Amino acid sequence: MALVACSRMYNVGPKVRGLWDGLFAWLSEESGIRLEVIAHAAPAPLSELWARPDLGVAFMCGYPFSCLPANERPVALAAPVSTAPWADGRPLYASHIVAAQDTAFDPADLPALRWGWTVRDSQSGYHAPRAFLASLPRPKSPVTAIGPLLNPNGVVDAVAAGRIDVGAIDAYAWQLLEMHQPEVLAPLRIIATTQATPVPLLVASRRQPAEVVAALRDTLLRAHHSAQGRSILASLGLARFAAPDVAAYDSLPQRAQEADRLLAAAW
Repeated sequence: MALVACSRMYNVGPKVRGLWDGLFAWLSEESGIRLEVIAHAAPAPLSELWARPDLGVAFMCGYPFSCLPANERPVALAAPVSTAPWADGRPLYASHIVAAQDTAFDPADLPALRWGWTVRDSQSGYHAPRAFLASLPRPKSPVTAIGPLLNPNGVVDAVAAGRIDVGAIDAYAWQLLEMHQPEVLAPLRIIATTQATPVPLLVASRRQPAEVVAALRDTLLRAHHSAQGRSILASLGLARFAAPDVAAYDSLPQRAQEADRLLAAAW
């Protein structure tokens, strides 16, 4: 029986999804583990995907991963290392705070603007921008926050429609769009970039046998050692996959709690 593979978190468009499908096909062949690619398209909850007992490989945001008890988390396989400067050659990512290209906002204006957010358990689309906003001087009036917008494409659409002034887009999702669908980003500009945090990681169900996990993990970690693997990675803006530092994700709930304290009821 095949295990399921899904790139839902970074399916920013049909071309990019095809590239992920290609990576999963390569992973299946190289590891010897049969994988069936599924879409699990929005608005289907990602939590349902991560809980599937037949999950072989899928992206999982670090925040919900860190909020689960250690004995209930999916198994960490590998973490992507982007070629973008904000990754600094490590398995990190950030969020770009974006606005319409024709606006004149700067960081000092941000606390008074209408903010868009994706989903409340997203590090890049909710917690990272809240932590960024909490670090800025703020007016006494509450921040206007609009959501859920579900994903980066929802933020792009909301900015374009004038529903929000600013929103946060996962910097790796932005990189994929910039590489393969730059026309989507043409109406937007980056005002600021948040502090880097551990990147979403590839996970498998805890129910998978140890030998299955080992085969998938080892294949991902050595992807950059072959010409074919490097080509696939390059098409996705990646240098390699790294072994995840699981303990590094444990700081994310603490960061969120500090933002809660500083923002109080503002958002």
